[in-house]
Amino acid sequence: MSKKIQIYNTLTRKKELFNPIVENHVGMYVCGPTVYGDPHLGHARPGITFDVVFRYLKHGDYKVRYVRNITDAGHLENDADEGEDKIAKRARLEQLEPMEIVHFFTLSYHRAMEKLNCLPPSIEPRATGHIIEQIEMVKGILENGFAYEANGSVYLDVHKYSEKYPYGILSGRNLEDTLEGTRTLDAQSEKKSPVDFAIWKNASSEHIMKWPSPWGDGFPGWHMECSAMGEKYLGKTFDIHGGGMDLVFPHHEAEIAQSNACNNSNPVNYWMHNNMITVDGKKMGKSLGNFINLEEFFTGNHAKLEQAYTPMTIRFFILQAHYRSTVDFSNEALQAAEKGFTKLMNAMETLENLKPSDKSTYSVTELEEKCYAAMDDDFNTPILIAHLFDGVRIINSGKDGKESLTADDLEKLNSIFSTFVTDILGFVSAKKSDGNDLTNEVMEVVLKLREKAKANKDFDSADLIRDELNKLNIQVKDSHDGSSWEIKN
Repeated sequence: MSKKIQIYNTLTRKKELFNPIVENHVGMYVCGPTVYGDPHLGHARPGITFDVVFRYLKHGDYKVRYVRNITDAGHLENDADEGEDKIAKRARLEQLEPMEIVHFFTLSYHRAMEKLNCLPPSIEPRATGHIIEQIEMVKGILENGFAYEANGSVYLDVHKYSEKYPYGILSGRNLEDTLEGTRTLDAQSEKKSPVDFAIWKNASSEHIMKWPSPWGDGFPGWHMECSAMGEKYLGKTFDIHGGGMDLVFPHHEAEIAQSNACNNSNPVNYWMHNNMITVDGKKMGKSLGNFINLEEFFTGNHAKLEQAYTPMTIRFFILQAHYRSTVDFSNEALQAAEKGFTKLMNAMETLENLKPSDKSTYSVTELEEKCYAAMDDDFNTPILIAHLFDGVRIINSGKDGKESLTADDLEKLNSIFSTFVTDILGFVSAKKSDGNDLTNEVMEVVLKLREKAKANKDFDSADLIRDELNKLNIQVKDSHDGSSWEIKN
C-alpha cells in the first residue's frame, strides 16, 4: 500500500501530493443524482470513479467518510433559477406525489450501483432532510452582507462577493466573461445582476415542494444543499469534493462562493472532476435525450445496442479510460471491454491452478510496484489495467510452460491480482456475480454427466449438453485436465 497519492486538483490545475487535514482520515463529498429518472451511463461514471477512489484510500489504511447526496428538491430545469422543479414536473406528468418519484428512482439508482459493484457511501443525505441547515446557511450569508432578499427570494450578490473573494477560481471564468454570456430575462428583473444566483427561492402558490422560512414559503437553491450537507458531515473545510466536469460551473463554483460568504473559508482542498460520457461526440444526459439507461445496457433493449452488456463489462469500459478523459460510447468499444474483462477474469482462474517451480523468470515485486505507482498517479486505472495485463501474459505463459514462478511468487501474484482487480478496481467474475454456490454445484453435476457420456462414447449426448449450455451463455472448455465452464459476457 501507499500514501504517496498525487491528485489532479481542478482548483489549482495541477497534480498535488495528497495531504489530508486530519492524519489518516479523509472526508470526501461527491455529488449524487437528481432522482427524477432512471440511472444511465452518465451516472455510472462518477459512481464507479469515486468508488475506486474510496476503495484505494481505504486500502491505504485511511479512515474515509464518503458522503454522496441525493438531490430530491430544488433542482430546476436547465440548472436555472427559474422554471419547474425537475422532480415536481415528473410527479405532475405521472400524477404522483414528488416523494413517490424520489423513492422509486432512488431505489433504481441504488440497484444499478449495486450491480456495478459500487460500495455504498458512508452517509447518503437528502436535500429535503436538511432544509434547516440550508436556511441557517442562507441566514449566515445574509448577515455577512453577501446576499439580498427580493420578493421572498434570496440571491447571492456576486459583485459584492467578488470585492473580497475571487469569483470563478474553480472554473477559470472571470466576472466580465460571465456577464457577457448572460442575457437578462424578465424573470431575472428582481436580481441586482444576471450573474447573481438564488440561495433561497420564493415558491408560488402552486409549487408543491416548499418549506416555511424567514422570507416566506419557498425552497433552497440547488447549489445550497451540497454546501450545507458537506459542512454538516465533513466540516467547514474538508479534503476531497468530487463530481462530473459539467458541475464545475455553476454548481461547484457556487458552492465555493456560498461557503466563503458564510464561513470565510474555502470548503475544499482537492476538487476532483470526472469527464463526460459522450455519444457521437455529445454529452450523454437526460436533458439531451441521448442517454441509455443502465438497465437497457444490461438487457440489450435499446436501438443503439447490438447486444446486452454485463455490469462488469460497463465497469471495465469506464475504468479502461482515465477518469479525466472523455469516453465515447460505441458497441465496438463495449465489445472490446467485454473481451478484455473476460481475459482478465480467466487469467485469475488460471492463476489459481498454476504449479510452482524452483525458480522465477518474472519479477512479481516489480509488477506490484508498477501497480501502486499507477494508482498513486491520480488514480490512473488504464495504466494499472495495462500492468495487470502484463501479469495476464505471464500467467498464460506459465500455463503453457514458457514462464515459471516459485511458490512464494505465485502466492504474491495471487495477492496482487486479488488486491488490484477485486479490492481496488472492484471487478467480480461472472461466476460470482451472476451465479451462486448452487449454480456451481449444479454445473459440477452437469459436467460429470457429460464426462460420463464421453467415457461411454455417447458423443451425441456430450455435444448436446455442451450446445444447450452454450445457448445459456455458458461455455464449456475441454482440456487434458478435464472440463471447465465459464459464463460468457
